[in-house]
Amino acid sequence: MKGVCVWSLLAVCVLRVCVAYKPVIVVHGLFDSSTDFINLHRFIKQSHPGTNVSVIDLFDRSASLQPLWKQVEGFTLAIYPIMQNAADGVHLICYSQGGLVCRGILSTLPDHNVHSFISLSSPQAGQYGDTDYLKYLFPQFVKSNLFHVCYTSVGQKISICNYWNDPHHRDMYINSSDYLALLNSERANPNTTVWKQNFLRIKKLVLIGGPDDGVITPWQSSQFGFYDGNETVVEMKNQKVFLMDSFGLKTLYARGDVAFCSMAGVAHVFWHSNETVYKNCIEKWLT
Repeated sequence: MKGVCVWSLLAVCVLRVCVAYKPVIVVHGLFDSSTDFINLHRFIKQSHPGTNVSVIDLFDRSASLQPLWKQVEGFTLAIYPIMQNAADGVHLICYSQGGLVCRGILSTLPDHNVHSFISLSSPQAGQYGDTDYLKYLFPQFVKSNLFHVCYTSVGQKISICNYWNDPHHRDMYINSSDYLALLNSERANPNTTVWKQNFLRIKKLVLIGGPDDGVITPWQSSQFGFYDGNETVVEMKNQKVFLMDSFGLKTLYARGDVAFCSMAGVAHVFWHSNETVYKNCIEKWLT
C-alpha cells in the first residue's frame, strides 16, 4: 500500500512538471492600471495553476494618453525580458487601447515569441463614436468634428487620436495618423514588409468583442470591421486592409489562425473581470 502511495505521488509530481503553461502578459487600456486586472489574474491562476502572469504596470491612468509609439517603446522594454526567459513562448492578453499597443510591439519586435495574441475588446480597426471617454477628453467636440483636433501634429500626441478613424475624412486619416494608418500600411511605409513578417510570427490571433460594449465604436472594430462612408459596418473580410493583406491579417486567416469570440451583454469595462468571457473566449488559448 505504501508503494502505491509513493508511485501515485510521483505520478502527480511528474504530471505537474509536464503540464507547464506559457507565461501570460497582460497590457491594459485607456485610463486603466494593473490593479484593475485582479480578477483576470485570478481566473488564469485558477484554471492554469503555476502560470506566470505579468500585468504590466506602465502608462497608468492619465499616462495612458501618451502617444502610442511611446507606449510601444515602454511596454516592449518591460515585456522583452519575460519573452527571453520563456523558451516555449508567451501569450499576450491586450485590453482595449492596449490591443493596439500590442500590435505595435508585435510588428516592430523581430524576435518576439508570442503564441496567442488575445485582443480583448480593442479598437483594432479604429474608433469613431460619441462615448463618455470622448466627452471627458474633448468636451467641446463630437465625433463629427474631432478630426479638426486629431488630424494635426498636436492631436497625434494624444493616444486616442492615434487610432481615431473618421470614415468621412479618410484621406486626412491616412495622411495624418502616425500610428494606426502606419500599422495597417494604409500609408506608404518603408517598414511594411518587415513589420508584416514580425506580426506573422504569432501562432493565433483571438478577437473578442460584443454588441453591448458601449465604448468601442463600431463594436465590430474589435474584430477588424469598420464603417464605410455611410457609417455602414463592413466586416473584416471585406475591408481593404484584409483584401490587400497589408499587414498579414489575410495570411493569418488563411492559415486558420484567426479566432472570433462575440458575446452580448458585456459592457466595455467588464470584459476582463467577467468569468464567462474568460471561460468562453480566453482560457483555451492559454495552454
